[in-house]
Amino acid sequence: MKKQSVARLLWVAAGALLLVSPARLAGQSKQSKPEVVEEIVARVNNEIITSSDYQKAMGSLLQEVEQDCPNCSQDRIQAEVQNRLKNLLRDLIDRALLVERAKDMNVSVETDVVKRLDEVRKENKLASLEELEKEVEASGIGWEDYKSQIRNGLLTQEVIRREVGGRMDIGSDEVKKYYEEHKQQFVRPETVALAEIFLSTEGKDPQEIAAVRTKAEDLRNRVVKGEDFTALAKRYSEGSTAADGGGLGEFEHGQLAKQLEDAVFPMEKGKVTEVIQTKTGFEILKVLEHYQAGLQPLDKVEGEINDAIYRQKMEPALRDYLAQLREESYVTVKAGYTDTAAVAGAATIQEVAPTPDTPSKKESKKKAANGKGA
Repeated sequence: MKKQSVARLLWVAAGALLLVSPARLAGQSKQSKPEVVEEIVARVNNEIITSSDYQKAMGSLLQEVEQDCPNCSQDRIQAEVQNRLKNLLRDLIDRALLVERAKDMNVSVETDVVKRLDEVRKENKLASLEELEKEVEASGIGWEDYKSQIRNGLLTQEVIRREVGGRMDIGSDEVKKYYEEHKQQFVRPETVALAEIFLSTEGKDPQEIAAVRTKAEDLRNRVVKGEDFTALAKRYSEGSTAADGGGLGEFEHGQLAKQLEDAVFPMEKGKVTEVIQTKTGFEILKVLEHYQAGLQPLDKVEGEINDAIYRQKMEPALRDYLAQLREESYVTVKAGYTDTAAVAGAATIQEVAPTPDTPSKKESKKKAANGKGA
């Protein structure tokens, strides 16, 4: 969430919270009204969500829907946007709660922020982070805001991993039950799951191509000697899959180029191909899984089942956790906006100093929030 400049004041006027420029305020007469710079939509402890934050989230929502449904009609896209808009403010408040929780837990993701920025740089084939910064700012986003968005995303992921996912227990009985009830899902043609390390030769002369091959052979040797394929792919692969550790997905017969199919289908799980030269570069492929045709045995799909059960449990578990954070926090929303996860009797933004019912963790956070806004 974008933090407001320290050069601005929180001003209470006409029953609403307003952001006012101190410089303009100082030059006004006592009879004049303060100029509204930006409307506050919600307040979460010491943080605020502004109307511009809300508008940016609306813009991002449209992009997300279009990416999730690239072949959908405009009518369907608009319908899905309207459906997701119902929870837009709830999601912004959730994010603010999780970011604050990360700060309370002293979570640091600065190293991961740098890694993620470098991944974005590679994905966009840029030579340096300075070039990435120029590209970001050219798109109309401030560099610090961009880094803050990445940082907050990583903080929320880490809190969810520790506080929700890390406490989720999936027993072997659950896995077996899921398998028995969904056996039809695991009847498949022969399939391989693959990951890649790709080094490009596009635009290179024969001498440079020879050097790329040498580098590819060296990377393969490192994998064979025990180095982690995923880590090497993230660091050295030049393909679009690098950020995901080289994961390519699953393939049946006929879905790969014959050169690649002939190399991987005879291989067992965990094996790595020789360096394969293609028209655009050199490939090193790892067989992550090899499914024979027919009903897959439980041990082959156990990880997949664990992931499915985890996803089923995550949403309700996360909502319970966020409800707990709300109970311990001071959250107010401006009249006219809807927070679909609001607790019963939640205050509106006009109530600057609500009176708590009982002393609790929520009380201390309310005091801190009110103190900062004074």
